[in-house]
Amino acid sequence: MSTGHPRNGTKRPVNLSLDADLLQAGKDLGLNLSAVAEEALAYAVSAKLAERWTEENQAAIASYNQRVEAAGVFSDGLRSF
Repeated sequence: MSTGHPRNGTKRPVNLSLDADLLQAGKDLGLNLSAVAEEALAYAVSAKLAERWTEENQAAIASYNQRVEAAGVFSDGLRSF
């Protein structure tokens, strides 16, 4: 899932506090903890950006939905399904 920000490969060390049992389970399973953390962060950033976009565009979405309800969509007469 893309966050809209290209990854340039530059890595930066960070300090994290994680549940000790979960951390050990991940290590025992041979997971690449940095990759898992980066993937989870990318997902969370993408979800938050989508949420923000929806909030910022709520008025336009509501307006569009009202127009479609009142007038339909352009392809109403063209669809065969």
